[in-house]
Amino acid sequence: MRFNPKARLDTGRVRDRGRGSGGGFGRGGRGGGLGGARMPVPGGMRTGGGIGGVIVLVLLFVLVQCVGGGVPGLGGGGGAAYDTGRFADTDRYENCRTGEDANDDVDCARVAVENSLHDFWSDELGNRFRPVEQLATFSGSTQTGCGGASSAVGPFYCPPDSSIYLDTTFFEEVLDRQLGGPSGGFVEPYVLAHEYGHHIQNLLGTMGRVRTQQGPTSDAVRLELQADCYAGMWARAATSTEDADGNVLISELTRQDVEEAVAAAEAVGDDRIQQKTQGQVTEESWTHGSAAMRVRWFETGYDTGSLEACDTFAADRL
Repeated sequence: MRFNPKARLDTGRVRDRGRGSGGGFGRGGRGGGLGGARMPVPGGMRTGGGIGGVIVLVLLFVLVQCVGGGVPGLGGGGGAAYDTGRFADTDRYENCRTGEDANDDVDCARVAVENSLHDFWSDELGNRFRPVEQLATFSGSTQTGCGGASSAVGPFYCPPDSSIYLDTTFFEEVLDRQLGGPSGGFVEPYVLAHEYGHHIQNLLGTMGRVRTQQGPTSDAVRLELQADCYAGMWARAATSTEDADGNVLISELTRQDVEEAVAAAEAVGDDRIQQKTQGQVTEESWTHGSAAMRVRWFETGYDTGSLEACDTFAADRL
């Protein structure tokens, strides 16, 4: 993946909160009510350290959005009810100005990917589109509109504050070392695109369709697979997205990049995680879908570029 050196980056929606203290939950404690649609894993909250304590999480996005997620005027609750601007912002992204910076620095690449997702979905949805409030990176722990979050949670989207949260150590510590997933350059863009897909679902009111939360054909799984499909839609069009001046943001996206996204989708399939963490697969507890499902729906989005084709709620076969 290469960025256009002449592209101008907008850091206005990307924030870094630095290292937090308290307010979240760590490897040895219980969650403090965190909800939100999350990238990595299925299952229930566990206490204690080790791989099970780190990656087995509760999926509470249904409760969160029913309590008050959404964007004002778009079928949800008050997106402004949580003040995302009250946290200090470090200078982590201060030097991210151009696509050349994005080619040289992973932090600036993150900004460029957010800019690309913003442009793609703005064109796709038109007047239905609202940007994420922020893409917030942090270390250790932080507070969100969904409660306290720690690095154990993995990347997630929080509907009440319309924001994506990410402890960037997730990719090396969990996805790579613990789940055996890929660590290539396009893995993080795929994850961010998946989380942005949850934002699109929030805008379109799709989260309100979730009734069943576990099982291979549950609404929760359908929601996650649709976010994968939306990620594929963006990947298909990524090289046509533009900055505010009309310059192309992403100059090259290779087949290897797409294969890295597919490998990441496989690594976070419910069956793969269950087999690795508990030695057996329990379909009735799935919340995100199998590795094959996740790959199939990412590729559906990539091959079709169609919102209609990504309607997992209407699909007979997942």
